[in-house]
Amino acid sequence: MNQTTSQKRYQRGNQAKRRQSRRKRVFLLAAVLVALLLLWLDPLSLRSHKIRPQLPDSARPEMAVELLTVNPNSRPGKKLGKVKGIVVHYTANPGSSAMDNRNYFEGLKDSHVTQASAHFIVGLKGEIVQCIPTSEIAYASNQRNGDTIAIEVCHPDASGKFNRKTYDSLVRLTAYLMARFDLDTDQVIRHYDVTGKLCPKYFVEHPDAWKQFKTDLNTYIKENAIKEKSDD
Repeated sequence: MNQTTSQKRYQRGNQAKRRQSRRKRVFLLAAVLVALLLLWLDPLSLRSHKIRPQLPDSARPEMAVELLTVNPNSRPGKKLGKVKGIVVHYTANPGSSAMDNRNYFEGLKDSHVTQASAHFIVGLKGEIVQCIPTSEIAYASNQRNGDTIAIEVCHPDASGKFNRKTYDSLVRLTAYLMARFDLDTDQVIRHYDVTGKLCPKYFVEHPDAWKQFKTDLNTYIKENAIKEKSDD
């Protein structure tokens, strides 16, 4: 009799443990399902927000559109995918103008000495020349050619430092492109950040100047914004 009673107690204990184990599994499954549902609904509490001031169309800087001839060495005519960044370069050709560099790119169709180009070139007087549509790739940023806009920047001397007119135009152009393609300053990079090349030289050798450039971009956008666009 005592053995039978003991066996019954043992069985009841096992049943209770199994019920408790099932309840835990059900609870965990429910928690996972709720988490998945919340992720699917993507509520505001789970998202990282980026509020990006947007620029009016009037903020588009003046530029000369001097498109390169489609050719294998400087304008391949290949479609650019979703723009995920802007890459800043320097010409490494002190004292040259925006058109000088544009014409160099154009001449590559005949010389075939290399493959090189950029979407935009900013000159010593602040002039901007567009060489390639933003819907096409440029031969500028190596493995990032397929998802970035390239800006070549002229400089007066071997230091690679941009003069004030050039710098101000670079800020306006970059800020405009950021607004147009819904980018933030983390997506504005140097050629150096892609390949380790010393380009743009001054911004690589003076990280503080590069940091200031990004600050100036944000300041320009905020001062000229007409509305704010959120990721929500």
